[in-house]
Amino acid sequence: MKSKLLLIAFILISSFCRAQDVEIKGTVNEAATGMPMPGVYISVQNSEVSTATDIDGNYIIKAPVGSKLVFSFIGYDTIIKDVTGTGNISVSMTENAKTLDEVVVIGYGTQRKKEVTGAVSVVSSKTLEDMRPVKVEQALQGTVSGVNVTTQSGKPGAALDVRIRGIATNGDNAPLVLIDGYIGSLSDINATDIENITVLKDAQAAIYGTSGANGVILVTTKKGKKNSKTSFSYNTYTGFQETTRKLPLLNATEYALLLNEKYANGGQPIPFPNVSSLGEGTDWQDEVFDTGVPIINHDLSVAGGSDKVTYRVSGSHLDQDGIIGGDKSHFERNTARISLNADLTEKLKLFTNVIYLTTDTQGFNENVLGSVLFNAINTPSIYSPYDANGDFTVLPTGSSSIPGSNLGNEIINPLAQIANTYNDYNLKKLSGTFGADYEVIKNLTVTGRVGFNTQNRDERIFNKQISYGGKVFDNVRSSVNQNAFDDNDYTFDAFATYKLSLNEAHNFTGTLGTTVFKTWGKGLYATGFDVPNNSWEFADISLTTGFSDSKTAGSYSYDDRRVSYFGRIQYDYKGKYLVSGMLRRDSSTKFGANNRVGYFPSVTGGWVLSEEDFFNKENSILNFAKLRASYGVLGSDRFGSNLYVGLLNGEATYIYNGALVNGFAIGALPNPNLKWEEARKLDFGLDLNFFNDKLQFVADYFEDTRANLLIPGIPVSGILGTYGPGGQNPTLNAGTVVNKGFEFALTYDNTFGNDFHVKASYNVTFINNEVTEVNNGTGFYGGGEFAVGQPQPTRMEVGHPMGYFYGYQTDGIFQNADELAAHPDQSALGAAAQPGDIRFVDTNGDGVINADDRTEIGDPIPDATMGFNLQLDYKGFDFAVYTFASLGNDMVRNYERNLTDVNRMNYTLNRWTGEGTSNSVPRMTTAATSNNVFSDFFVEDASYLRIQNVQLGYTINPDFTEKAGITKLRLYAGVNNLYTFTKYSGFDPGASSGAPLSSGIDFGFYPVPRTYLIGLNLNF
Repeated sequence: MKSKLLLIAFILISSFCRAQDVEIKGTVNEAATGMPMPGVYISVQNSEVSTATDIDGNYIIKAPVGSKLVFSFIGYDTIIKDVTGTGNISVSMTENAKTLDEVVVIGYGTQRKKEVTGAVSVVSSKTLEDMRPVKVEQALQGTVSGVNVTTQSGKPGAALDVRIRGIATNGDNAPLVLIDGYIGSLSDINATDIENITVLKDAQAAIYGTSGANGVILVTTKKGKKNSKTSFSYNTYTGFQETTRKLPLLNATEYALLLNEKYANGGQPIPFPNVSSLGEGTDWQDEVFDTGVPIINHDLSVAGGSDKVTYRVSGSHLDQDGIIGGDKSHFERNTARISLNADLTEKLKLFTNVIYLTTDTQGFNENVLGSVLFNAINTPSIYSPYDANGDFTVLPTGSSSIPGSNLGNEIINPLAQIANTYNDYNLKKLSGTFGADYEVIKNLTVTGRVGFNTQNRDERIFNKQISYGGKVFDNVRSSVNQNAFDDNDYTFDAFATYKLSLNEAHNFTGTLGTTVFKTWGKGLYATGFDVPNNSWEFADISLTTGFSDSKTAGSYSYDDRRVSYFGRIQYDYKGKYLVSGMLRRDSSTKFGANNRVGYFPSVTGGWVLSEEDFFNKENSILNFAKLRASYGVLGSDRFGSNLYVGLLNGEATYIYNGALVNGFAIGALPNPNLKWEEARKLDFGLDLNFFNDKLQFVADYFEDTRANLLIPGIPVSGILGTYGPGGQNPTLNAGTVVNKGFEFALTYDNTFGNDFHVKASYNVTFINNEVTEVNNGTGFYGGGEFAVGQPQPTRMEVGHPMGYFYGYQTDGIFQNADELAAHPDQSALGAAAQPGDIRFVDTNGDGVINADDRTEIGDPIPDATMGFNLQLDYKGFDFAVYTFASLGNDMVRNYERNLTDVNRMNYTLNRWTGEGTSNSVPRMTTAATSNNVFSDFFVEDASYLRIQNVQLGYTINPDFTEKAGITKLRLYAGVNNLYTFTKYSGFDPGASSGAPLSSGIDFGFYPVPRTYLIGLNLNF
């Protein structure tokens, strides 16, 4: 009887437990986009009960209370949720970017991350979402080891320079950028259209031959997904901008006291007998810098797909004003993009991606002598912006009878300069690719595609008739320049890929193809004089009435072509041993018949140690290890056209029949033996994953040797006629540069529980840049500019970094006459030294200080660059911070004009005023000195650490928003360019002119603004 009662009780309890199964409903979305995910597998843990989401991402399942639901989908992190009762369980799934099965684009194909044998880095769409860069290039700074991004200016629409593993050439160092297969520009595309960015840094790029010598950046854009309903995504942000820094300049009282001392030391009457009424004076930086400057961005996309066709259509609008110049500094960008893929048959697939871009830009001259910031820095604070009549104050040129007026003929009122600047630049560009994949037989696919760019640019510049009081910027006659340019290119790729596997051990992938590239264009520019009403509104050549004796119109045209053939074989044995060999043949019209064709081979290999039998696969610490190596030779033809032939493009004026006649003369002397620049890339790498791929470590050693660099202006006899107007000496392959270094990257990516996700990454790159050959007859190639009339301050010379600073070393300040007597004579530099002057070093020990004592005094190339980035997600909250540091780069302080009465920075308050008062800043005097010659006094350490981006966001619970048909609603606030830690005196230690030989010379770089943003992401 007892046993029967127990049996009955057991049946009742089992029935009761069975009766506790509850119905769970919910939706599964993609975390990055909020879009529904069809086909997600949902199961009850330790049970055979399962289901999958439908086309709208919805599901229904029954599960016991207290059980767990497991959500899984290939390529995404698995999610486990507790069943607590009847209700809704909706989840957002995150792509598993750390899996070794992740597919990486490598050029004319893809590989699993596990099989990649080159130095390859990937930037995800999540990173782009966190950073919200105005320009996509900014997202590479600090996120990819070996990549350094510098800005030429903080003005709206300014260009950025991307360098992969250092400066390799005295010419074009920009990497090749391919957007879904066509040659493009990162600045052309909206960040929210990008799925990921892949950077090829070593011989892995050799498949691109002549185009890949500076590295390759592959952009994969977002596309529609199959079997998904139409979904919409709207993103917007708005904010305001301000300068990150003002230079510490002298106020009016400080300036007057310093000038009095300067004149008194020069034996002249003091200019300001009474300084008590001057006060602070005008802060010219406050006058030119605006605050609360707006920026706004909108983008909208529509995506979806059926079983055969997928589509994504998007558009964006960016409107940004500049922090200097008001409406005279403005940038507007509009993009429209369509991506369409269609499976016509099971074997034939068509794809297309087209982008239309327009920009409208206004700006003014910068980073040169006479720029707005240059004038704001050097204009004394004693002057008011406006005179008694309300007109712009005219700054004096200088008079010996008026002490304090000697500002020279360059410095003008910066507010007047802004007001009298008129220009407009417009760009219209259509880019894209059309292509098809056809599976001829199983594992053999043929791809054909055409990529293209066609753009029209026009600009209008009005030069107003204006007088600034006898300055070089005076314009006695109004004029308007109108220029129009038409540039085009297309790339045709045809290649076949065949995959073969033998005995599930030997795996081969072969690629064979050809590429045809053509670029052509023309330009027309003209000038009209005497603009009606001296007004921007009438600034059109059709309305001008004046004439000029000189030529007022010009044009150019070009047509360059390249034909290439390439092949690659990839092999792996059981996923352990990996090898890839590539060969590319390029032929370019930029070379003569002697060197038109170049062959560029490369090989990469890898050994996956963790697949070996001796590797402990039960190891709970190290779970993946791979060694890799690569070596390849790539070429470059990135230089001017027709250097191998002679052209009559020089200037000439003849007397013919008693009259002056304009004609032509010899231009650049040709060199028919010009050949390819040659990039030899060597890389050894190590990849390690720890703790079930939660911690990843990547290390690389690289050597990049660029040989046969083109050096222009090789000295030749003047009898050849190259020294006439427009003439140029020939260009030769005469230089070699070597970049060596190490890269390290460490990433920790883990989810704690179901709600807290952490991703932290650190990367660092050490580079040593050295010129090993300059075979041009002089042993060096000079560049750059310092002050007015001084020798070129930078050089490309054997044994030194590219573009190093060449000048005088200093050794403090002369304190007394005894120190002067014990030191070599310095009068050859311009004036005999006096106590309080800079003491220069006799570097060659010949007992005299002269031009032979110039030496290396710094260089603009950083010794190390690094980034530390952190992403945190907790339930609906997300937080991200991105930082970047550059160490060991120097900058030339060239924004101070050395005329007698200009304003100065406040470091001059610590000047030498007597023995022992200063050993770093020289005396102030109007007398002649050598203190202003180019020396390390003007070179500063420009190392810096920058907090690039900080963002805090919150995603509203989808259970709430779905009632309104919204799949994702995220609000966020952030700051771009939050703060820069540096000892550099100038506006921006991270700026660069972009030119290899003058990148570190600062004329007053327009600073990148600090931008405060609020925005939202809305998907429905």
